[in-house]
Amino acid sequence: MRRQCLSVVLVGGLVCGMGAILGSPSPEPQASAYPWLQSYDPAQGIENRIPVPEGFERMTLSTACFGDWLRRLPLKPGTPDVLLFNGQKKANQTAHVAVVDIDVGGRDLQQCADAVIRLRAEYLFARQRLGSIHFRLTSGDVLDFTKWCDGTRPLVTGNRVQWVKSQPSDWSYAEFRKYLDTVFQYAGSSSLSRELEAVKDVKGMKGGDVFIKGGSPGHAVLVVDMACDPRTGRKIFLLAQSYMPAQDIHILKNPKDAKLSPWYDVEFGTILYTPEWVFAWSELKRFAEE
Repeated sequence: MRRQCLSVVLVGGLVCGMGAILGSPSPEPQASAYPWLQSYDPAQGIENRIPVPEGFERMTLSTACFGDWLRRLPLKPGTPDVLLFNGQKKANQTAHVAVVDIDVGGRDLQQCADAVIRLRAEYLFARQRLGSIHFRLTSGDVLDFTKWCDGTRPLVTGNRVQWVKSQPSDWSYAEFRKYLDTVFQYAGSSSLSRELEAVKDVKGMKGGDVFIKGGSPGHAVLVVDMACDPRTGRKIFLLAQSYMPAQDIHILKNPKDAKLSPWYDVEFGTILYTPEWVFAWSELKRFAEE
């Protein structure tokens, strides 16, 4: 008997069903879904660039889902070097199979947890869910995007944050990027780890989940795609990361299974080995849906 790969989650009040043989094809996204781009080429999306292993099928996702937006992330052609924020090559060029076509900025800000924040915020911005864009800083204060757009800015003195109305209202994408740079400066793996919700069973993993170790140093990697073997129900996933110093977001190889790489088996055991970090299964977390 052919087994269906199915899980259902509630996203923003909409039912988001995932099944390898369920649902209808999703419409191709436009550049507005990835607003840092001038144009979007679906052929360069993760789902079209990185094939699934033989016998597996990508899970069908509702276009309302973060996971669907992630699996369509544009990749740079070929397998270019991972570059740092200053244009220099990253020392380790053996960890990745592809590089996401998104800027890293000109400062050493968009590191590991910041890249997760960037992609989550970009998704919400593209969906015009502006009220859902808010992140907790290391101090515990919350930096709210709608507050920022109204011209209110955080004034940080030591561990104390005050809010001051100092700028005119501006809801542009350029202002959104300024907001994110401020988040990157005052947030990190420690604050993001506290903000995310624990996933109690790793078998319930979904696109958009995060393996994260809070601390100094800490690290975070993002689940950007999933597939399933409909005969057995076996699930696999792809991971993306940035790192220190701030660098291009890239799709990771699987250092423990060259045959399955770049995919990872959901049933990896108690320890997840990635090229530059090791995570416990209990460090899998996810964003709360609003």
